[in-house]
Amino acid sequence: MATQAVSAPASTFIEEFAEKIRLGLLKGGQKELDCKYFYDEVGSALFDVISRLHEYGLTRAEERLLRRHSEEIAGRLNLPLIVAELGSGDGRKTRWLLEALAKLQPTTTYCPIEISPTALDRCKRELAHLKNVRVIGFEKDYLDGLQLVSAGRDPEQRLMVLFFGSTLGNFKREDGVRFLCEVRRLLSVGDALLLGTDLEKSAIQLLMAYDDPLGVTAAFNLNLLARINRELEGDFVLAQFKHEARYNAAERRIEMYLVSLVDQTVRIARGGFEVSFKAGETIWTENSHKFTTEEVVFMAGQSGYSCEIQYVDEQWPFAQSLLFAV
Repeated sequence: MATQAVSAPASTFIEEFAEKIRLGLLKGGQKELDCKYFYDEVGSALFDVISRLHEYGLTRAEERLLRRHSEEIAGRLNLPLIVAELGSGDGRKTRWLLEALAKLQPTTTYCPIEISPTALDRCKRELAHLKNVRVIGFEKDYLDGLQLVSAGRDPEQRLMVLFFGSTLGNFKREDGVRFLCEVRRLLSVGDALLLGTDLEKSAIQLLMAYDDPLGVTAAFNLNLLARINRELEGDFVLAQFKHEARYNAAERRIEMYLVSLVDQTVRIARGGFEVSFKAGETIWTENSHKFTTEEVVFMAGQSGYSCEIQYVDEQWPFAQSLLFAV
């Protein structure tokens, strides 16, 4: 298997990171941090542990669906094609689909798109054993990477985009539709999107998944502050913040926060600013919206896709929807 990568300059990333942190922490009202910055080397390792916890059944549900249905999914696709995955993580879930495609075409080009170089490296190692698969990694944001993949394919090639996990749920619902529209603009008629969505379930089950008894999710959330300390020379005292997960029934979503335990001021040296917190004040770090299967089909139609088929895991309600650009 051949591998190569397209990376972003480190200086550009740090400048963007510092600016996003400054805007999020100094905005009026609710302070926010973008959840995409969870995934540095430590964050990626912690999320891997989360995905294996008994309380967090999402990853296992998606793996069950891909193990059972990858050959059927591959048989429904227009060939030849290349595969691009938005936020590949370590890529271990993707191997079943790549193995199925390797039976149908001589070579499958797989393009993981990740902002985390650590996750990208782990993905390449995870898939190194696959025959007839060529990996070209892109250390880019989703749409920037996808634009490069789409523009670089041969005229006769179709494109299949993978958007696994519950990442669509991190967007506000209207922003999720807009994102699907942006992806659609980079596709041609007949290209495919395999979309993962976490489905509605009890508040108790969700809160256990996002605030596990071992405290792994808490460490994952707090690592965002530790990353700011490491990369932007911040002076957050992690012991002065705590992780909190809340279920918002009206919005049908889990919300994750970091709560300041004391009045304090934090300096971000590489961002050139300070931010003050009152005791009890929160930083909003993540949304995780939950969907119905009908809602996913409706969103797909709004965004320029038709839904070919949905697969639903019953142990942990989760859907994989095969969409085609129309």
